[in-house]
Amino acid sequence: MPVVRLRSAVCLLGRFPALAGVDLDVAAGEVVLLSGANGAGKTTLLRLLAGLVPLYSGEALVLDHDLARDRKGARRGLALVGHETFCYDDLTVRENLVFTARASGRSADVADGALERLGLSGVRDVVHRRLSAGQRRRLALAVALARDPVLLLLDEPHAGLDQDGRAILDEIVQTAPADGRSVLLASHELDHARPLADREVVLDGGRVVPAVEPATPTAPAELEAAP
Repeated sequence: MPVVRLRSAVCLLGRFPALAGVDLDVAAGEVVLLSGANGAGKTTLLRLLAGLVPLYSGEALVLDHDLARDRKGARRGLALVGHETFCYDDLTVRENLVFTARASGRSADVADGALERLGLSGVRDVVHRRLSAGQRRRLALAVALARDPVLLLLDEPHAGLDQDGRAILDEIVQTAPADGRSVLLASHELDHARPLADREVVLDGGRVVPAVEPATPTAPAELEAAP
């Protein structure tokens, strides 16, 4: 079974179809780039898979859980890194990570590993509300890793990161298959994101745009024989 299987998936935001019949499969260990203009449906698609918005119609299976029946069933096996960190403002960096690790049934040692990997050891005792925007983005990634997800959902993850933070993120995505993870990465920074992905899925108007095969080169016409 694929880790994600969508068939004619429709999501409504109010009365507006943010997803208007999406078909998509994501295989285990695959890194898929979601691209498209603002409003194309990329964020809604990620939020659907994370169980944060309801499926209106169609079929949606995530980690073998049917989202039409149970939106929360797949959450233990996935992590979403988006515009919000979902961290507690009054907890320190390490406390947020320890809380996440223990809530996921893992030891506190996982928190220290995530601190090290994301370069956050120097701010481990700083409360979340005092972190810079870049540090918050790093913490969001660390929290995701502390969950040990099978499916990692990334919404514009390079935004707000400095060069070192981007390099760390790239390494996380590149090593995800070896770590037993699949990744869906939504990004506008296509020149940066495309080399990280196995393939690209383009959304437009809440639908997947069919891939365009490159045209087969036409053989040049034979030169007329000289008289």
